[in-house]
Amino acid sequence: MDLHEVQAQLTEWLDEAATAFQKVPGSAVLIRYVRSSYQNDPVRSAIELILVIFFIRYLLAPSYSTSKQNFIKLTEDEIDELVEEWVPEPLVAPQTALEEAEMEKLPVLVGPTGPKVKIANGKTVINLASYNFYNLNANEQIKEKAVQTLRTYGVGPCGPPQFYGTQDVHMRTEADIASYLGTESCIAYAQAFSTISSVIPAFCKRGDIIVADRAVNYSIRRGLEISRSNIKWYNHGDLDDLERVMKKVVEEQAKKKLTRRFIVTEALFETVGDCNDLPRLVELKEKYKFRIILDETWSFGVLGRTGRGLTEAQNVDPTQVDMIVGSLAGPLCGGGGFCAGQKDVVEHQRLTAASYTFSAALPAMLAMTASESLNILQSNPEILQQCRENIRFMRAQLDPRSDWVTCTSAAENPVMILVFKSEVVKARRLSIEDQERLLQECVDESLANGVWITRLKGMPITNSIGLKDGAWTVTPALKVCITSGLSKKDVEKAGVTIRHAITKVMTRKTNNKLGLPAA
Repeated sequence: MDLHEVQAQLTEWLDEAATAFQKVPGSAVLIRYVRSSYQNDPVRSAIELILVIFFIRYLLAPSYSTSKQNFIKLTEDEIDELVEEWVPEPLVAPQTALEEAEMEKLPVLVGPTGPKVKIANGKTVINLASYNFYNLNANEQIKEKAVQTLRTYGVGPCGPPQFYGTQDVHMRTEADIASYLGTESCIAYAQAFSTISSVIPAFCKRGDIIVADRAVNYSIRRGLEISRSNIKWYNHGDLDDLERVMKKVVEEQAKKKLTRRFIVTEALFETVGDCNDLPRLVELKEKYKFRIILDETWSFGVLGRTGRGLTEAQNVDPTQVDMIVGSLAGPLCGGGGFCAGQKDVVEHQRLTAASYTFSAALPAMLAMTASESLNILQSNPEILQQCRENIRFMRAQLDPRSDWVTCTSAAENPVMILVFKSEVVKARRLSIEDQERLLQECVDESLANGVWITRLKGMPITNSIGLKDGAWTVTPALKVCITSGLSKKDVEKAGVTIRHAITKVMTRKTNNKLGLPAA
């Protein structure tokens, strides 16, 4: 067969194929599409043809099982050897030498907490290591209502809020707190620590801007980390530096998409004890269009004529603070925390705040106890006045009369933070570890003489939680918690005991642990 015959045969087959294809429904449309596509964009037709071929090949490809995995089969001896060599990471970091020594001497309380307590060795001591500022633990009215609530509602709701965990006592407590503070609404959380660390990420998201004081506590820092917002820091207590940071933020965001901006700070700072300037803070907030999240964990029930907190103490309308966060534990003898503000702010948290939505509700007894404590403080402001008188007596014994320590706390703060004076640290070249060890000796010496105090403790506040430029060195300190349950004579006696204990530790000729020279 020559070439012409082959061409003729091929042409005949193509004609037959074309005739058969044209009999297929829709073939005319496809032919017109291919012709027009080829004329206008032949590259596109080629790509489409390749995709069609790939699709057909994919459909016709053989299936295979993923159950067969390539792995090395080990013998029983090899498995046992690997198991023996594996060492799990400890859940808790090993104790330091100071922590071990402290645990060995840790006093054990026998009986209820009060102004004077009995410890395991049978000795009765003055208790200045408790947040029972107003001795409400011994209030018979609170005790009676707590027992009634326990018998009525049981130990705990055993369910999350907004499902079957919310009880009428929770709603009454929220209403009482809102009325007490003068805000529109309030929400109660089951745990004080997780309140602020849940409120922050409920409103602040990735891309938002938060300006925070460098000295904020660990709970706030956890909330800042969880929010994944853009964190800006200002120097502790320096509102001029705060204004500088806020002004810079406004300038940087002038030509960008509008973002949410927040100021996060404390009313009374946990690690320093000093007080914020709320009127100036509100002024800056209004000027630069920020929102304020104010943590009143240590000031609620403490500052102000009736204990309403920093807003009452500094005559600021609470509605000017967007979110007021506080604790119902400590001086209120209850438990849990709260966030007060506008109704929309509160209702938003009921669906978006993790520790509210995914936690069992606050036990009814604790909610009632906190509510009743607020009523007592509101109707008996002389309780707060008695506590402040005792604070004044204690400061008179410690702060101006001690050659070694100074108090950094605000005048009305019942938690006195006593740190070594800068000249003492410099003269003796005391490191952080040295200061902690000396302060622990002061605690032990005070307890030996009948006064129970403690050291400032807490989680490390460094950049370890991933917050850029947010490092803050917590100065080692003694923590003396004042209570209204002691007489003036008891307070002055305790102050003298603490001062003498500090002097005795610091004036020893040779410190066995540090090898420090005498003063």
